[in-house]
Amino acid sequence: MNVKRTIIPIIAIILASFNLRPVITSVSPMLGTIRESLHMSAATASLLTSLAVLCMGLFAPFAIKLANRFSIERAIAYSLILIGLATAARFFAYSAWVMLLTAFLAGIGIAIAGPLLSGFIKQNFTNPSRVVGIYSLALVVGASLGSGLSLPLSALFHTWQASAASWAILAVIAVFFWWKPIEKKPFTNTGSDASGSDNNLKQLLTDQKAWLLTAFFGLMAFMFYTIMAWLPPIVEDMGYSKQQAGMLLTLLTVAQMPATFLVPILNNRFQHRAVWLVGCSLLELIGLSMLLFSVNPWFSSLFIGIGAGGLFSLGLTLPIDEAKNIKEASILAAMTQSVGFVFAALGPFFVGLVRDYTGSFTAAIIGMMAIVIAMILIQIKIGNQKHQQIK
Repeated sequence: MNVKRTIIPIIAIILASFNLRPVITSVSPMLGTIRESLHMSAATASLLTSLAVLCMGLFAPFAIKLANRFSIERAIAYSLILIGLATAARFFAYSAWVMLLTAFLAGIGIAIAGPLLSGFIKQNFTNPSRVVGIYSLALVVGASLGSGLSLPLSALFHTWQASAASWAILAVIAVFFWWKPIEKKPFTNTGSDASGSDNNLKQLLTDQKAWLLTAFFGLMAFMFYTIMAWLPPIVEDMGYSKQQAGMLLTLLTVAQMPATFLVPILNNRFQHRAVWLVGCSLLELIGLSMLLFSVNPWFSSLFIGIGAGGLFSLGLTLPIDEAKNIKEASILAAMTQSVGFVFAALGPFFVGLVRDYTGSFTAAIIGMMAIVIAMILIQIKIGNQKHQQIK
């Protein structure tokens, strides 16, 4: 029974997390090939990331309604099925609209699963920071697999469509753990609980700290998905090959792993929130400066990866730490992710537009550096506030 209540839920969380990034990161190393194959402009190609991220924001609020109706576990299972079907459909992506449709559908699935995994962690574990570290690490591992194996799989299958579709197997494996073996618990029990959820939402919408967390998450996600989408093309523009550019993206995602796992644990232990937030942002800023001045991109990827990994895990941890209960954890996660991902969707599209207009990535990199500076100012404000639950 103890194994069922601890090990199996953690395995389920890891397997679900594996599915939340490859549908995005597997596209980036093959973006040049996809553009040529489907005759897409840089701005249109950027929608393969931006559209998925936008859906992750727009549909996150529906996660709570689905959990109320089906339970958290069953809602996560449905979202994994949707991600798997959308990913598998890329096998037939011989036109731009098919690829865009798969990005749209996968984004909806990710939007549902993300906030509910936060609620599931709050519900089932007494020390959520450690589990969030595992959850965040699994997200990064999934992203790394998508970016690192997409080109080898493309060469193995002799088609980028088969490579992009092959990640559906992760959803098949994960659904097995979420459909039945995980014990289902009702998300709400009484009508008063539902009323309490509405009250929680109204309180969060007028709470300054909730909006600061949302602003931080939006800027963090803006940078994360912009870098994941455009680092390989930026590196290729510096004169490196597609294979080298893909390896640099893999290095970035691998560099995220230790920071993703350790930073939330260190933050929980030492309670110096501003230090960890600003420190990770400064690493991103250093890495972007290296890209701007064409310094060795291997070091740039390393700095950006460590910074992004720490910020991403903190972005997932802070709403859980601030919440009073499972419902508020899911609602606050849905709020930060809904507003945050809508803003983040502008990032890859912004870089695509600037690249089409200027013919280079210089102005786009300067814009990303400005975003990081704005994020640091918000982090200082978050760090100066007392570490206490949102009222």
